[in-house]
Formats: sequence, C-alpha cells, structure tokens
Amino acid sequence: MTKNLQGKKCPSFEAEATNNQTLSNASFVGKNLVVYFYPKDSTPGCTIEGQEFRDNYKEFKKMNTEILGVSRESIKSHENFKLKQNFPFELLSDPDEKVCKAFDVMKLKSMYGREYMGVDRSTFIIDEKGKIQTEWRGVKVKGHVQEVLEAVRDLVK
Repeated sequence: MTKNLQGKKCPSFEAEATNNQTLSNASFVGKNLVVYFYPKDSTPGCTIEGQEFRDNYKEFKKMNTEILGVSRESIKSHENFKLKQNFPFELLSDPDEKVCKAFDVMKLKSMYGREYMGVDRSTFIIDEKGKIQTEWRGVKVKGHVQEVLEAVRDLVK
C-alpha cells in the first residue's frame, strides 16, 4: 500500500543532478519545493509535463518555489533532455531508486502483458520548513501543472 506523506516531514534525499550538482532536500530549506517524479526522459507525457513546469517556472519562482524533476535516467540523459527542452530547473538522477523509494513512487506496472516496477508519475509540494503540504499520485499530465500552481498559490497566501 502506498504511503501518504501529506503533512509529514519530507524524506531526506540526496542525488546527483544536472548542472554538475548534488542536491538534497537540505538544499532548499527556506524555499517551497515542487518535486515531480516521472517515468522517462524524452517520452511524450514526460516531455509535456516538463514543458508545462518550464512554461510556468517564473510564476513558481515569484512564490519562492523551486522545481525538481526526478527519474531513474542517467545524468547524461537528463542533461540532453534538459538542454533540448530548455528546462530552467534541475533534474535528479535516481538510478538506484533511493529517492523514488523514499517518496514511495515505485509501483508494479504492466505493458504488453509484461509486469515490471516503474515510477508512478507523482508530485509533491514541500513547504519552506520541509513539510509535505500536498501530494498527487498516479498523475494525469493534462492540467496537472496548473493544479500544482494553484496549490502553491494557496500555500503562500
């Protein structure tokens, strides 16, 4: 069963990120943070989701909110994806699934009759004090970023 993290302290995490960085939850103390988990770089849904976060990035920044994308892809794959899509935020590489497991976003999926463990598209809003304010699991891309933006607006009111 999936953990409900809403209202709880953000799980500690640290991972290699784009732009030659290692980022952790401690890197964002004093800021709100949107962490979105996605299955794979350069796939249609993941590209659209990233583009919508990119297109609304200035709005998030106005509300003292940073964005992090997380998937199991390599840093090289992330760097290419970020460059091609002109993402102004960093992507975390989580090949060993430590961050994914900390947020409990790995789930059994099925494609063409084959079952496998994959990333459940999920988003978390972490407040300035490191507490998870809102979580979405099993996210459908259409309209999701607007929903996240509204939730951050409500948080900073």
